[in-house]
Amino acid sequence: MATIKIKQIKSRVGAPIDQKNTLIYLGLHKIGQVAEVQDNPSSRGMIRKVHQLIEIIK
Repeated sequence: MATIKIKQIKSRVGAPIDQKNTLIYLGLHKIGQVAEVQDNPSSRGMIRKVHQLIEIIK
């Protein structure tokens, strides 16, 4: 199955608790950290929820 690489580019300080939890579920704990997640509707929804805090790496 395909994967998506994402990188946290902004701090989660000041973000709502649900967005903080979403970053943890995606495997992102620090700024600059890169995680690879499965490309499925569930992870795409999580990425959409925190799109202002992360970037997609190609």
